[in-house]
Amino acid sequence: MSPTSTVLDNIAADARARVTRAKEAEPPGALAARAQASPAPAGFPFERALAAPGLSFICEVKRASPSKGVIDAVFPYREIARDYERAGAAALSVLTEPAYFGGRDRHLREIAADASCPVLRKDFVVDDYQIYEARLLGASAVLLIAALLDEAALRAYLACAHGLGLSALVEARTGAEVDGAVRAGARIVGVNNRDLRTFEVDFATAARLRGRVPAGVLFVAESGVRTAEDVRALADAGADAVLVGETLMRAPDKGARLAELRALL
Repeated sequence: MSPTSTVLDNIAADARARVTRAKEAEPPGALAARAQASPAPAGFPFERALAAPGLSFICEVKRASPSKGVIDAVFPYREIARDYERAGAAALSVLTEPAYFGGRDRHLREIAADASCPVLRKDFVVDDYQIYEARLLGASAVLLIAALLDEAALRAYLACAHGLGLSALVEARTGAEVDGAVRAGARIVGVNNRDLRTFEVDFATAARLRGRVPAGVLFVAESGVRTAEDVRALADAGADAVLVGETLMRAPDKGARLAELRALL
């Protein structure tokens, strides 16, 4: 990699290499045909979960992160997902990116087979091939990162996901990215308090950009949530949902930690 490459650049390059290898094993047309023939999630359950009254929690299952390294060396991912669901998670987010987050496709497949709540495939989508993979792995939703996709690609990937019965959480970091996501037809916009190019966190980012997301588009605040006061602030700012990862992953009792975060709602 170039010495000036950001972490996001490197992750995206690795994702492109993974897709290239996957296409050699199964051509895109064959994968798309399998995905289109598989049962679709009924009625976009991820969106329904986020649109429910009150603030919804998307709880993340991840083994590691680029900024923190390994979070859970043992990583009983199915047990973690069950703990979240029992504690009231509206949806689950499962990392499948292997090099930087320690994810595996099987984590998503097994969790989605167990879970009664919808599951987001959290990866770095650089090709619609990954959207077809998500459908076959049992996901109800995919993550699309605006910093990786121009508006035309974002519009095409949204159409692909929606055509497969999958919701798409479009993640933005700047006002321009939020505006582009809305123009492209995003039905869910997430604002990440973490800058994916530097992995620095500015907790005010989501609240600052909330007003750029119009009525009728679901709004998710992502990253940086540590306390019940943080959750309350995001609810007051108009978030429909929060995505929480490291704070829960580091807790010995994840159900109790989630209850603490919800205490002021």
